[in-house]
Amino acid sequence: MTTFSGFPEGKVHLTPLPGPFFQDLLPQIDHLDELKVTLQAFWLVDHMEEVFRYLRRGDFQAGRNFMDGLGETPELAEEALDEALQRAVRRGTLLRLMVKLDAGEEAIYFINTPKGRAAVLAFERGEWELSEDARQRVEVRSEAPNVYRLYEDNIGPLTPMVAEALRDAEQTYPAAWIEEAVKIAVENNKRNLRYIEAILRNWQEKGRDERKDRRDTEKARRRYSDWETG
Repeated sequence: MTTFSGFPEGKVHLTPLPGPFFQDLLPQIDHLDELKVTLQAFWLVDHMEEVFRYLRRGDFQAGRNFMDGLGETPELAEEALDEALQRAVRRGTLLRLMVKLDAGEEAIYFINTPKGRAAVLAFERGEWELSEDARQRVEVRSEAPNVYRLYEDNIGPLTPMVAEALRDAEQTYPAAWIEEAVKIAVENNKRNLRYIEAILRNWQEKGRDERKDRRDTEKARRRYSDWETG
């Protein structure tokens, strides 16, 4: 048995795991390779910067130490990887999409989180596609994901319903309006989509004097502080 020398001193990167992983999912997993693949998926996704973070089989294969731990030979490791991925998909931990490339059909995987489910929904609606170039992970057809990231970074998790509402907002209002409305929501501690939509509708209906807002942004933000929009 190879022994572990311990975690190093100093600052190390921590990979976040959601609470339900320990409370609900971990007690269900009864297969060691499935557990390894599940944890590796969280680690891989945490190191990505794309809006829609998906995994290909090759992402798992690229981890040499990871693959060595799945089987004594490369052939056994490949078989173990396939079985573990299938188990994770059947359990619902991973979501699998089959996509068509020039080389043929390929499976891509998402962790079953609100963001993963939103990505699957967006793919099914034709809003993004897998790039033929493996080095360019996602090919986005519009600027909407920038709005998604703005929302996630400042308001909360991206669900399919929120993603659809944000797409509608971007088609209706200028991007600068949406960004400013999010800032107002954060500063007034009204971190919800309904509040942001109320601000945008008010600007659309009553007009928005951008020069005045720039001169008196505090007043403009306090203007909405008493709104109760849920």
